[in-house]
Amino acid sequence: MQWSEVVDNPYFENLPFKIELNRYGKVEMTPASNKHGRLQFLISSLLGRKLKKGEVLLECSVQTTEGVKVADVAWCSKAFIKQHAYQTPYSVAPEICVEVVSPSNSKQEMTDKVQLYLQAGATEVWVVWEYGKVDYYDNTGILAQSAYGVVVKP
Repeated sequence: MQWSEVVDNPYFENLPFKIELNRYGKVEMTPASNKHGRLQFLISSLLGRKLKKGEVLLECSVQTTEGVKVADVAWCSKAFIKQHAYQTPYSVAPEICVEVVSPSNSKQEMTDKVQLYLQAGATEVWVVWEYGKVDYYDNTGILAQSAYGVVVKP
């Protein structure tokens, strides 16, 4: 499948989980808990308050080398929005891509997603674990904190 087929397909409307495409165009689904939704909201609110020169997107689709991945939260600078508008999926990842780990996600899956978002152009990728710990990554590896000056407290 192509991402436009997923977006336009009425069978995928109002599902209680995230949908992504793997590199073969097959749909992958990840069920999300209410705690996942709460963390997604808290991170997006924090980014919106702290980083005024851009926009926060929820469920941000990004074309990667392994198919379309959907960041739970993304922050896009005004320059990014000016250049890419609301292209779906984005051909380049926004500056910050955030994944909130669901109970069904493995550590390897999160490691792979970090690399895919960075390869697609993200400046930072944040992995938020359900217990509140946040791992920050850039192209050099794991970071002690975000270069954007945003502090996520568990």
